[in-house]
Amino acid sequence: MHGDESLNLPELERQVNRQIAAGVAAVFCLGTNGEFFALAYDEKIEVMKTTIQAAAGRVPVIAGTGCVTTAETIALTKAAKEAGADAVSIVSPYFAEISQPGLAGHFEAVADAVDIPIIIYNIPARTGVNITYQTIKRLSAHPNIIGVKDSSGNFDNTLRYIEETPEDFIVLCGNDSLILWTLMAGGQGGISGIANLFPERMVSIVSLFDNGAFKEAKEVQDSIRTIRDTLKLDNPNSVVKYAANLLGYPVGPVRRPFALREENAQAIQKALSTYSVSKSGGA
Repeated sequence: MHGDESLNLPELERQVNRQIAAGVAAVFCLGTNGEFFALAYDEKIEVMKTTIQAAAGRVPVIAGTGCVTTAETIALTKAAKEAGADAVSIVSPYFAEISQPGLAGHFEAVADAVDIPIIIYNIPARTGVNITYQTIKRLSAHPNIIGVKDSSGNFDNTLRYIEETPEDFIVLCGNDSLILWTLMAGGQGGISGIANLFPERMVSIVSLFDNGAFKEAKEVQDSIRTIRDTLKLDNPNSVVKYAANLLGYPVGPVRRPFALREENAQAIQKALSTYSVSKSGGA
């Protein structure tokens, strides 16, 4: 965002390039840290197009297209496909209560209506509902549903996703502190909020693990705890954006009414001071 909360698309392009330079396997726009919940429909299209153009085929682009209603989710998912996204991430409908059969029916209806790989996004703290492993098992049978991102923070939930789905079904960790453990359990990686701050560090957890360097991977995994602890001080999006600005990346403010409380700024500054940070945001 610019200071007036309008979209800063040139800076978004720079951030996409920074992530790719750090070695990420893919770029995910319109996720939680991408403030999808605070953007208008047309703005989401702009963000998708900018991200896809910036990536320029160097890595896949995943676009968040989950909305409250099935019809709007289908429309936005089709728009993502038309814009050139390689896959979409669809969060559970939020605010209104929904049952497990209702969830399954929603995701299946979207998957039936579109021709693009779908990664389901489970984040019960934000949506008010956890997608059970039984529901994920059912959905994994759909040819367009290729994986799930689990941000529940409940590792047993992640384990059941891995255990109850086919071997080629992708299970991604959405909780930065559990990425290494998800890899060890048979998951394929993570979609990381802290990668907005330290992309090289987060990429190295996976690369070290893949190369059999578990001790070194664990050291990196453990190292993010200091900054992770600051996320609970305030709205996590506010914390990550404030920290990114401190690191020299002018990503601007979060949209109101969300904002960082002034009393939490010092704790974030102190946490960042414990990291040795390169110009590219690595550490």
